[in-house]
Amino acid sequence: MELWDVYDINRIKANKTMVRGEPFEIGNYHLVIHVCIFNSDNKMLIQQRQPFKEGWPNMWDVTVGGSATKGDTSQSAAERELLEEIGLRQDFKDIRPHITINFSNGFDDVYLLEKEVDISKLSLQYEEVQNVKWASKEEIFLMIERGEFIPYYPSLIQLFFDIRKQYGCHQIK
Repeated sequence: MELWDVYDINRIKANKTMVRGEPFEIGNYHLVIHVCIFNSDNKMLIQQRQPFKEGWPNMWDVTVGGSATKGDTSQSAAERELLEEIGLRQDFKDIRPHITINFSNGFDDVYLLEKEVDISKLSLQYEEVQNVKWASKEEIFLMIERGEFIPYYPSLIQLFFDIRKQYGCHQIK
C-alpha cells in the first residue's frame, strides 16, 4: 500500500494522506515528478515501460517519473525515483524543477538535467523499466506519432529540449 501526502489547491500539505488508487476527494491533490536527462549530443535518456506495467504498458517515456510518497519533498521524490527506476544517483538538494504543470489531481514537477550517463551501467527496476536509450527530439516526435511513446504534446517535448539549460520563460543570450 502506497501512501501519498495530500495537498490543497495552493500546494500546501493538508496534514493528511491518501492511499494510491483510491478516489480523490474534492480539493485534494498529490505531487508527481518527472526527471528528463539530456546529454551533450542533444538527446534525452528515455525508458520503455514493462509490458505488465499498469498504465502505458510497453510505451516509451521520459527518463523517470512517479508519485511522491508520504514524507517526500519534490526533490527527494525525484532522487528516489531516479535511483529506483534506473539505478542512477543524483543529489537534488540544490536543484529546483524547471517547470510545474498542474493537472486535474495534482502538480507535476519536471526536472531537466544535463548529464553524461553510460546506459550500460544502469540498473533497471524490473517492475517498471524494460529498456533505456538515448533519443533525439525528432526520434521522440516520431515515436509519439507512431503510438510508441506516451502521447505527450510534441510541443511539451520541444519545450523540455528548449529550456533544459536554463530556468525561466525567456531566452537568455
